[in-house]
Amino acid sequence: MKIVVIGGTGLIGSKTVERLRKRGHDVIAASPNSGVNTITGEGLAEALSGAEVVLDLANSPSFEDKAVLDFFETSGRNLLAAGKLAGVKHHIALSVVGTERLQESGYFRGKLAQEKLIKASGIPYTIVHSTQFMEFLGGIAQSGTVGQTVHLSPAYVQPIASDDVADAMADVALSAPANATLEIAGPERARLSELVARYLKAMKDPRTTEADVEARYFGARLNDQSLVSDDNPRLGSITFEQWFAKFAQPT
Repeated sequence: MKIVVIGGTGLIGSKTVERLRKRGHDVIAASPNSGVNTITGEGLAEALSGAEVVLDLANSPSFEDKAVLDFFETSGRNLLAAGKLAGVKHHIALSVVGTERLQESGYFRGKLAQEKLIKASGIPYTIVHSTQFMEFLGGIAQSGTVGQTVHLSPAYVQPIASDDVADAMADVALSAPANATLEIAGPERARLSELVARYLKAMKDPRTTEADVEARYFGARLNDQSLVSDDNPRLGSITFEQWFAKFAQPT
């Protein structure tokens, strides 16, 4: 079956493409570098011709409020219109656990706009809500850094390794459309401030962390339910310690 992965050269996209190709499918890793641009529409019709499944794993290059919203709305409209013309049978998008709870954040407003477009498109769909990726712990630390101190909420998080995300996305691509939102999450919960402190220690980073209930997460105030999954997510298998041991290496 022909499967198009938008954002197919990114962190999750490249791993998902690899998994689907190993299962014998014809997979196009679509990105602006390969001549497929969901913002301008360039190359979309050609890429989607004959495709049964589209996975949208693209992310906004900017986290500025208006830019994020413009990206997800424009990209979403163009991709869904091209998918409808091509007769795509299953549209899949990767989004974030807690999107609807974090609308103070411009990024999450953009993701919610994307989800609404998908649900209204008439194309059979599956939206996958993932918790934060373990690979983003460094970016989360940077977002809260003032001087040599990282100010972060002590709210619970349940990060998932990108390998587990790619496994889930490949399985969803080969399944029937759910016409619903599914959740995936890591196998362990921890407080964000404490987890980032462990990450910095593993990376031999001299910064210290400070738990601050008022600290914003990309513009949104958190509580213990904001970033964790519901009672029935698909859980990844890679633990914090396994991930730290394999991937969190000082540079």
